[in-house]
Amino acid sequence: MRLRQKKIITAYTFLAIPLLFFIVVRFYPMVYSFWLSFTDWDLISPKKNFIGLLNYINIFKDEVFVKAIINTLKYVAFGVPAVIIVSLYLALVLNRIKKFQGFYRLLYVMPYITPLVAVSWVWKWMYQQPPIGFINNLLTILGLDSQPFLMSTSQALPSIVVTTVWVNLGYCVIIFLAGLQTIPQEYIEAAKIDGANRRQILWRITIPLLNPIIVFLAVTQSITFLRIFTQVYNMTDQGSGGPLNSTKPLVLYIYQKAFMSFDMGTAATATVILFGIIMIITLVQMIILNKNIEY
Repeated sequence: MRLRQKKIITAYTFLAIPLLFFIVVRFYPMVYSFWLSFTDWDLISPKKNFIGLLNYINIFKDEVFVKAIINTLKYVAFGVPAVIIVSLYLALVLNRIKKFQGFYRLLYVMPYITPLVAVSWVWKWMYQQPPIGFINNLLTILGLDSQPFLMSTSQALPSIVVTTVWVNLGYCVIIFLAGLQTIPQEYIEAAKIDGANRRQILWRITIPLLNPIIVFLAVTQSITFLRIFTQVYNMTDQGSGGPLNSTKPLVLYIYQKAFMSFDMGTAATATVILFGIIMIITLVQMIILNKNIEY
């Protein structure tokens, strides 16, 4: 056997390892979920009766499922713009800081690398009523009324959104900082010579040049909020997504259907629907990012 043939065999052998991992861990469960969505499997019985599209018809009659879809879209609608706007502002501020920039980067990225379960429980403690909750204690000191936060049907979801935005800020700030540092300073200096102020430079130079990064973060953060689970499970009472399903996202609905109600058919159906939503967003991302943007 020639040396070139040995190298080719070695290369394909190493490539086969991640390919096998993808097929076993990713592709097979995905296909199996599609199949389960057409059955009435209860997780316990070995029988999986084929029932066609009945799960897809019945699931939209479930008020809890519809509520979970609406809540999931609310997480995306509230969380994605907030995390992008705040992280862009922080990145612009940090980009002007010359001393201890590495320290500030670490400061913002620490919540992102901290285990999400721990973060969720800390924020849950902070949202508690006085004298336990830090935030309500602060409001009391300022002469304001304490708020129910996680115990309120109107405040619980925004409270979880705030926690999630705080966690994801570090990642988005680092990405924006990397983008800001690739902008040629000649553009900024030329604009200043022409009499442009900071606001004009921001809106006509900085943000247009950051457009691919903004699109990337918008899509990736949308997927993150679409798959939100850990925060809701740990911050709500007994992981129920309450009060009154006001914070229950689609992933928590899938979890409860599969491992609490043992209705794997419905859970698989909801999984397929979530997969479809994520796939559409990903395709939109690919279409937008593949466009040539001219400035």
